[in-house]
Amino acid sequence: MPETIPLKIKLLSRHRRWPRFVSIVLILLIITMALIAAMTPGLLPAGLGFDDDIKKIAAAVIFIGSYLALAIGKIPGLNIDRAGVALVGAGLMVASGVLSLEEAYKAVDLDTITLLLGMMILVASLRLSGFFAIATLWVMEHAKKPLILLCAITATSGIFSAFLVNDAICLVLAPLVLELTRRMGRNPVPYLLAVAMASNVGSTATITGNPQNIMIGSFSRIPYPTFALALGPVALLGLLITAALIALFYSKEFIGAEPLLAVTPKLRIKRVLVMRALLATAIMIALFFAGQPPAKAAIIIGGLLLLTRRVKSKRIYAEINWSLLLMFAGLFIIVAGAQRTLLTPDWIIAVSHLHLDQVPILSAVTAVLSNLLSNVPAVLIIKPFVESLANHDTAWLTIAMSSTLAGNFTILGSIANLIVVQKAAEQGIVISFWDYFRVGAPLTIITLIIGTLWIGL
Repeated sequence: MPETIPLKIKLLSRHRRWPRFVSIVLILLIITMALIAAMTPGLLPAGLGFDDDIKKIAAAVIFIGSYLALAIGKIPGLNIDRAGVALVGAGLMVASGVLSLEEAYKAVDLDTITLLLGMMILVASLRLSGFFAIATLWVMEHAKKPLILLCAITATSGIFSAFLVNDAICLVLAPLVLELTRRMGRNPVPYLLAVAMASNVGSTATITGNPQNIMIGSFSRIPYPTFALALGPVALLGLLITAALIALFYSKEFIGAEPLLAVTPKLRIKRVLVMRALLATAIMIALFFAGQPPAKAAIIIGGLLLLTRRVKSKRIYAEINWSLLLMFAGLFIIVAGAQRTLLTPDWIIAVSHLHLDQVPILSAVTAVLSNLLSNVPAVLIIKPFVESLANHDTAWLTIAMSSTLAGNFTILGSIANLIVVQKAAEQGIVISFWDYFRVGAPLTIITLIIGTLWIGL
């Protein structure tokens, strides 16, 4: 018996080495292909026409390899995340000669990066002032029954996510909801699911709700009020369905439950900063609806919030998701390289046969791609084909709705989900794939049907 244990350990060790070995070999092949494409113009006569073909192959290999790694979330055997993958892919597009450095600079959509940065500064200011803690405690004090608490958390997460980027809201709300539900003696899981799912649904409503909507707002130039009027009703109805499904699947937590225990945790509130951050938020949202470019309004308000004696700027910088900004920049370059070399007229004609101008088909294609690749890469892949469609605004609204609502299908569907699951795991609370899927799958299907019918009317 003792001899079999080392044998099993060796077999497991060998089994784990294979993915690492394969991934390293593939990476070396991709880098080699990029180097061949870079050196070919200097080695072969220009008249042979091999340059373009080799660049196409290099672009395809870099694009496919990058997106596979982004879909998995890592490269087996290496300590690199999605942001690192995007940066490496972008660098190889330039190294191979598919894009020049100047073309790579132009490929990065600065409106998207600027708007994201401004929103992150605003959310950081709200969190450091103690505003989110105040809002969460107020909800807890006024929710006398578990079902009321569930509805209040759903509404809070959904409404905040509509205007302040859902990933940041989940990062703030998940620890607060977890702590307070534990103090009340409740099962934290359904309430944490409400934070994640409501953040996805609520973020559908506006351009500033999530990263993919921010990109879509920049690409489409749809006015902020028009976007909100078109998708706000879908988000509102979706939040009601979110609360109803969670209550249905966790009926033991809500049916016949005793009144909630009152909690009065000690909060460290900076009242002046709270008022200042709230005023800045109100002005920013008003500017959005007044027709000001969202990126311009967000970065100006965000910059002014840094002018304070009470919070050091580096504390706000520490709250900013720099890796997300880096990932966006890299993705823009990767897609631009692939689009330049691979998107031929034949491809556009072939994709046109899918009838993406029909809302149900475009919605379904976007939802599938969002779950295979994640929503941000999916939007970037679909972008070139939207330009050939007759009604751009309807197409972009459909993509925004579908890519966002599809994020509720599984735990891996959106970054917001992963944030909530990770925050729960840090406190010893496990949210399994099935815990999420049994609520998220029907929620996704129902809300996608509603959104598709609403846009298609």
